[in-house]
Amino acid sequence: SIYEMAGNECCLSTGEVIKVIGFKINKLIASICENNEVSRFSAKVELPLNFPGLFKIVADKTPYVSIEEITTKVSIGPKRFVHPCFYSPEDIKLANFTIKHGEQITFNSVEEVNGVMVVNCGVVRNNQSHSFTLPLSHEGKFYECEDDQIYTLKEIAEWKIPKCRSRIVKLSNTFHSWDSSNPLPENFDGCLILTPVYEVQAVMKFRKEIVHILSDLDVEVKDITEYYDTSSFLQPLSLEDVFERTSKEFPMAAEIVEGPSGSHKTCSLMCTGKEIIIYKKYQATRVLASEIRSDSPKRHFLIPMSYKGKFKRRPRKFPTAYDLEVARSGKEQLHIVATKAFDSPHIELFSVSVGDQFLVQQCQTREVFYEERKTLIDVLACEQILSDTYKKVLLPMYLEGGFVEVIHDKKQYQLSEICKEFCLPFNVKVSVRDLSVEEDVLAAVPGLQFEEEITDSYLLVSTANSPVDLWEIPVYRVSMSVHLLSKDVQAAIPPETKATVEEISEEQYYMVRRYENQTLHPPPRPPKTPT
Repeated sequence: SIYEMAGNECCLSTGEVIKVIGFKINKLIASICENNEVSRFSAKVELPLNFPGLFKIVADKTPYVSIEEITTKVSIGPKRFVHPCFYSPEDIKLANFTIKHGEQITFNSVEEVNGVMVVNCGVVRNNQSHSFTLPLSHEGKFYECEDDQIYTLKEIAEWKIPKCRSRIVKLSNTFHSWDSSNPLPENFDGCLILTPVYEVQAVMKFRKEIVHILSDLDVEVKDITEYYDTSSFLQPLSLEDVFERTSKEFPMAAEIVEGPSGSHKTCSLMCTGKEIIIYKKYQATRVLASEIRSDSPKRHFLIPMSYKGKFKRRPRKFPTAYDLEVARSGKEQLHIVATKAFDSPHIELFSVSVGDQFLVQQCQTREVFYEERKTLIDVLACEQILSDTYKKVLLPMYLEGGFVEVIHDKKQYQLSEICKEFCLPFNVKVSVRDLSVEEDVLAAVPGLQFEEEITDSYLLVSTANSPVDLWEIPVYRVSMSVHLLSKDVQAAIPPETKATVEEISEEQYYMVRRYENQTLHPPPRPPKTPT
């Protein structure tokens, strides 16, 4: 019979052998949640995995009863940010270590040690990390810890929904303003219970493509794994699977089993059935840049270090005196002009008027009178620029005003020069476009903020019939499956590699900042007004 469900068509005949290669969440059914239960007045809505929003996860109140249950239901490493955290309501005594009740335990990976399956775990005490293992056979209640990260719906579906459980999430914010196509109520900022709908990914003996079968398809099957030679089936690999192969296995020939989805330029070249050559895997540096604009949405870019255009500096804006201290560098003195007035509550410190100009010096600690008592506060030493002289002044570090940088540097910089000579974030505008490409997307952007350098994972690929044209495929932003071919491939790599500026979506922007730079933390809050 031929089954067609939600656009997925497949023919399943009686006696046909199917090899199941995976399970994947196809969509999520959401219900408005009140007190961890579905609201009586809530209608169920279907949320696509590309829903334009960010969510916080609400910790599951139902405990797991063993380490083995956690490993079978929860995603645990080795991929980045797949290290779930749990706590035990009771002390756990190990051979030379005791885990205290309520202490956060990070589950890093699962492996076999001396014939016993264990989980590599860690706790942090007094800023010191302690590593240990827990066997899968260990029983006891384990509760999920609170998670302060924000996630896209796609990330939650891939990593954060335990098998056989639903997931409660709280909407943090949406990428776009609400419109009639949004399935959630207008201005909704509450919690949702997400129930996954799975699809089975399978291959058939005489078909090359991957077959997607919805899990609610009414068909009877029998497990014959022990009695069948599964090596005769196609073995599709994701780009992540290919990247995990050893460097000695490259170059390799492959056929695209399932074409890529995504906005990357190479997606149009890599269609299903095309043969490609994968020359090598590697990591490359990119500069993450965002368009400077007051309204949203902003455009985001990943710029390769080989970019041949030139940039001129643009003024930075600083909301507080603390931001001035963070931006201060030894290379040049920071010249700023005030855009907002500030009246200091301390006679020892300076009150700022709109238009005042300063040269930023350094951070100091100063004793001031506040509410008839002396107190120590952090201050920023500056020189006020007057018409014919300079005046030394002190600004409270908690000053919430507004400052704009005055740029004296008219030099044009290459991207590599900016990364070498200045601290990011850094504001620029393209002054000379990259003439090596037909269209330079950065040239039309009125201003860019270089936010940080990131290290990204790539595969170097060409089509089999045109090995001269090489493309970099970002492993974690292009979703496609390939089947390796038993063909000899010349090891020589053509010299010309096309590393292009990649425009990424808001969703990908958050994923890049979190996954590719694990040391990224929000900047510290400026000091508060003394109390």
